[in-house]
Amino acid sequence: MLRIAIFGYGNLGRGAAAAAMAATDMELCGIFTRRDPAALGGVPDGVPVYAADSAAAHKGEIDALILCGGSADDLPRQTPQLARDFCVVDSFDTHAKIPVHFAAVDAAARAGGKVALISAGWDPGLFSLARLYTEAVLPKGTTYTFWGAGVSEGHSDAARRVPGVADARAYTLPVVDALTAVRRGEVPPLSPREMHRRVCYVVPAPGADLAAITRAICTMPAYFADYDTEVHFITAEEMARDHAALPHGGCVLRNGDAGGDCGMEFSLHLSSNPAFTGGVLVACARAVCRAAARGEVGCRTLFDIPPADLLPDPARARETLL
Repeated sequence: MLRIAIFGYGNLGRGAAAAAMAATDMELCGIFTRRDPAALGGVPDGVPVYAADSAAAHKGEIDALILCGGSADDLPRQTPQLARDFCVVDSFDTHAKIPVHFAAVDAAARAGGKVALISAGWDPGLFSLARLYTEAVLPKGTTYTFWGAGVSEGHSDAARRVPGVADARAYTLPVVDALTAVRRGEVPPLSPREMHRRVCYVVPAPGADLAAITRAICTMPAYFADYDTEVHFITAEEMARDHAALPHGGCVLRNGDAGGDCGMEFSLHLSSNPAFTGGVLVACARAVCRAAARGEVGCRTLFDIPPADLLPDPARARETLL
């Protein structure tokens, strides 16, 4: 059995824990949290909980550590730090900063003789693979990625870190006219602003400067600045009543020429973004363990992982999935 542990136990951590508990080849051997371990709720029966700063004391007890922090502040620090001592998987999702994050994690993993896999979610992650495969088989074409409608965990986390914000949900919405045109086979030049818009619902802290919060969110680089963004202030009660669900989805489309007009589409419809992303992380943890068993070191993305390594029984894939 592969010994899997979770670092960070918010929505994504709970999703990853559920997926690990359901896996037939894994044991969830621990959860690390920055909160009081004794007071952490929603922990599966029998799974020990440890303080996050005690992780180094558990070297050698964990085959893969799944990091479930946010991309804005947590993962840029945590993944390189922990990759020296553990094989790790994260879902870092700030696309523009992936090359820098990869380099930092690769250096740390090689220094520690470990394997790391970053940006393992659905975008980046599964949608990255869809873009790769569609471009490989339809080289003469144009690719479009549309997200939503749904809650972006990464953007919600970024909004919650703005001073004066007590809670926030960030929704990503596709621009319907643009999506419709691409699905008709058109290849329009589209900017990020022409493809998506963002809508944030924010619970402000008492006495917070609402104008400053709005300005900080709407001008945040890599998250909101490139999109038309709305910020709506609501109460904690309204947040709990109207925004508890965490759905998401989207699609990758490529239109091009393969002896005539050709279109390809890969789409996802998720009732729970963190539960689904947790499943991706757990599958990638399995692949990281296999790479480590082969003596590999350094950082990887899903581009670098043999697809069958994601499955509990790779040999069976040839019999049932081809």
